[in-house]
Amino acid sequence: MLNKVSDFALTIYSDSDWAGCQATRRSTSDLCIYLGSNIISWCSKKEQTVARSSTEAEYRALASAAAEKTWLQQLLGELRIPIPKTPVVFCDNVSAMYLCYNPVLHSRSKHIHIDYHFVREKLALGDLTVNIWV
Repeated sequence: MLNKVSDFALTIYSDSDWAGCQATRRSTSDLCIYLGSNIISWCSKKEQTVARSSTEAEYRALASAAAEKTWLQQLLGELRIPIPKTPVVFCDNVSAMYLCYNPVLHSRSKHIHIDYHFVREKLALGDLTVNIWV
């Protein structure tokens, strides 16, 4: 059941279970997107490659959340539903959040594929912010 929405804020939660699959050691990335208090999108998918760190697994989940937010925000715009505030993505990994905000590619993060730097671009454009949730 949907609640009447007075606040059109997008709030996104992303998470990953690093090496959660016992057989392949692949992680599963999860995301939930809320419009006000209503969940409007969610996804859970097993990653195609093995993450070498929990930061990498969480960063991949953040990248998926940022991509889904971009598509959803464009759809809402076409439906003439304005989003007044910058959407916030919450993750539970401090290292992944620091990696989002730090433009320096450290030697410990060089193994993360370039596709996942999509999140940094969205931050730089002011299209979203990333915060920690516990």
